[in-house]
Amino acid sequence: MPAKPRIAVIMDENSSAGGNEYEMSKAYFEAVHRAGGMPFGIPYFADMVETVISEFDGFVSVGGRIRFPSEWYAPGDGSRYPSSERLDVEQALMRGFLERDKPVLGICNGMQMLACLHGGRMVHEIRKTGAHILDHDSRGAMHSVVVTPGTMLSRIVGAARLDVNSRHQEAVVAVSDQAVVAARADDGVIEAVEIPSRRFAIGVQWHPELLAAQDHPSRQLFAAFVEAAGR
Repeated sequence: MPAKPRIAVIMDENSSAGGNEYEMSKAYFEAVHRAGGMPFGIPYFADMVETVISEFDGFVSVGGRIRFPSEWYAPGDGSRYPSSERLDVEQALMRGFLERDKPVLGICNGMQMLACLHGGRMVHEIRKTGAHILDHDSRGAMHSVVVTPGTMLSRIVGAARLDVNSRHQEAVVAVSDQAVVAARADDGVIEAVEIPSRRFAIGVQWHPELLAAQDHPSRQLFAAFVEAAGR
């Protein structure tokens, strides 16, 4: 029986309460495991980075609210989230997996990092960019996204439109020619990106781990990620 792909999942933390605890939903691990992978939580130790990149088959960058570099933001904007030692470790992990063309799945914070490492730009409060912008930062919020035809995400989910959850204040507002916008909300907010030069590098702004236990296309996203990690 072939070994299951080993998936590195960066830990989140209680960043708004001092950052002294690793704290995250079990749903990330359950979604990877349900898709046939073996998920492992990765703490913030720089001396572990090279070992993790070498020994694991795929990387999940999870949601969180940490301060990103000022140059990742639109001119005059910037993060007001707390600083975290997660940032440097997570960047190194994501860059390392991408350089070795190992699959990367970015979720919320992870999508933003994936886009910005490839020349994208963000804003701290997407609601302030226009009166037409939906409420994207509500625990119970759901909205539709339109999936870009011809993208890897489109092939994975097999649908032109999805209903997704929404729990983010920050948002990517521009991508470079290194990335492709794979989905947008009806208000125009970027909801998914992918890096076409990589074998599997997809970021989604919603939280697919909270939908993957249902009959939802987010389950197919985890299945495609774990399958790619096993190749």
